Amino acid sequence: MGGALLKGWLASDAIDAATSAVFEPMSETDAVARARISGVRVNPDPATVSVDALVLAVKPQAVDEVLPRFAPIARRSLTVSVMAGVSLAGVEARLGSPRAVRAMPNLPAQVGAGVSGLFGPPSVSPADRRIAETLLQAAGEVVWVQSEREIDVVTAVSGSGPAYFFLLVEALADAGAALGLESDAAARLARATAIGSGALLAADPRPAAELRMAVTSPGGTTEAALRALDGDERALRTLMKAALAAAARRASEISGT
Repeated sequence: MGGALLKGWLASDAIDAATSAVFEPMSETDAVARARISGVRVNPDPATVSVDALVLAVKPQAVDEVLPRFAPIARRSLTVSVMAGVSLAGVEARLGSPRAVRAMPNLPAQVGAGVSGLFGPPSVSPADRRIAETLLQAAGEVVWVQSEREIDVVTAVSGSGPAYFFLLVEALADAGAALGLESDAAARLARATAIGSGALLAADPRPAAELRMAVTSPGGTTEAALRALDGDERALRTLMKAALAAAARRASEISGT
C-alpha cells in the first residue's frame, strides 16, 4: 500500500520530492526505484528528516521493531497510519503521543481508483486534516468517519470490499460455465461485466438501486435472477450484513478498538 500511495503522490505532485523521504528495508522494490528516479531520498537518518506528515505503511507484526525509529519525525509532524489492525493508541504508544490520523485505503488505490476511510481525533487540527486528505486523495476518494470504531466498519465495507466483488466475478464465471459456456468465455464475460458496471457507476450519478432497476424489466430475465438472489427472503442482503459484521468484529479484535 505504501508503494501505491507513493506512486499516486508523485503522479499528482501531492508531495515535494526534494524534501520527502522513503524508508524501505527492501532496496530493490518498485517504490524505491520510483523514489530514486523522482529525487526522493531513500532511507536517510530519521533525525535529519523534517516533513509535514509521516505516513506509516508498516506490516502490523513489525510495528514494535520499526515504529520507535521514527519517533523523532513524529514529534515534529502529523502521523498518518495506513496500518491495518493497529489502533491510534497503539501508534501513539510507540511514537510518543503524536498528532495522528488513522486511514483505511483499499486495493484499488494501486490504480488510483481506491477509497479511504479517515478518522482524526479532536486533537488533530483542520490543517492536519487537510494534509491527510490531500495525501489519501492521490489514491482515490476520501470519506471521514466520526469515531475510530467506525474504521473497523470501513475495513469491512471498503477495505475488504474488493474481495467480495472479486468473489462475485468468480461465482458468475463458474455459474456461466456450469450452464454450458466455455470456461474462458465465461470468465471474460464475467470480468468485463464487472468492469463495465463499475465504469457506469463512476459515470452515472444515479444511485445503485436506480441503475439496478434500469436493467430489470418486469417479468424478464434479470428479475428472475434477482428473485433468486434477493427475493422476499432478502437472502443476499442478509448474507452481506452477516459478512460485514464478521469482518468488522475481526477488525475490532485485531486493533483493540
